Amino acid sequence: MVAKEDPLRLKRPWLTVVSALGAGMLIVVAVVWPAEYGLDPLGTGELFGLVYMGEDTTSPLIDQPPGYRVDAVAFVLEPFQSVEYKYQLARDATLVFEWHADGEVVSDLHAEPAIGPPGYAETFDLRRDENVAGSYTATFNGIHGWFWENRGQETVEVRLTTAGFYQRAFEFRDGDKLEYGDFPEP
Repeated sequence: MVAKEDPLRLKRPWLTVVSALGAGMLIVVAVVWPAEYGLDPLGTGELFGLVYMGEDTTSPLIDQPPGYRVDAVAFVLEPFQSVEYKYQLARDATLVFEWHADGEVVSDLHAEPAIGPPGYAETFDLRRDENVAGSYTATFNGIHGWFWENRGQETVEVRLTTAGFYQRAFEFRDGDKLEYGDFPEP
């Protein structure tokens, strides 16, 4: 008996090669193009979050809200007297600051959210010191600033200089609240 040649057996290597090439092209179009080149003809890059993988999304530029201001104030604190001075900052607004005191004071850099429970404040820096300089970026909308208290026996002057993106400032002393606005632009 003569064996007949199976017609599918001869086609299997070609079918395998064609299938592999097709699958490879599908992977290139569906995954590689969106991830590496931002090309997304099938929409799979957007679906799987691959579209922006090939882009460098880091930038040294941080957009700030309008309202760049400069402020300089001084406070005289008698023994065991305190003052609070805060700025209205939008979320991600930056404040560059430096304060000096003639003697050691207790300072508390803290913030109160614009929307939140009454009396809630979040402390970011609590210390006893004579001077501090740095920058602060608001993590939420609200008023952000310092509480200083003179716990010594001598009168102390605290001088604060700031530059940043704020609309107004508030001073809290002896139960009074003073508001300052319309800062001159530099």
